Amino acid sequence: MDEKDIQVLIDGTVNYFHRVVDKSTEVGTPYLADHAEVVVSDFTGIIGISGARRGSIYFTAPSAMLSHILLKQGESDRSPELMADIVGEVANTISGNARRAFGQEFIISVPSVLQGGAARQKLSLAERAFVIPISWKQYNAALVVSLT
Repeated sequence: MDEKDIQVLIDGTVNYFHRVVDKSTEVGTPYLADHAEVVVSDFTGIIGISGARRGSIYFTAPSAMLSHILLKQGESDRSPELMADIVGEVANTISGNARRAFGQEFIISVPSVLQGGAARQKLSLAERAFVIPISWKQYNAALVVSLT
């Protein structure tokens, strides 16, 4: 992945949050993750990538942020199941937008969602994994791009 590819994912992230949440969402400077560092929060939506590139893209966020997003969307039920749906939707939407930009050789899976520490144990990162920090209100989340 080069800077241009990362920018496609940043733009997709910004567009999703500005459209669904509001314009106050900020995307921080991406950084290269330490190979041993697996960035996870309360809920993690994972998209497997195959084709010309292999690996995963995942979105991870705290339950308080997901609950607030549900509230912002007018949803009164903020159950763990709905939080899992939201985190999977974010990962899927961002990956789907990337697929349009990268072409048919960028094949994405349906999202899988892990809760809590289970994500830390099941995720493994490629040698070069980028973390894209996302801030909204007082919450911090991340989009992690781990592709070879």
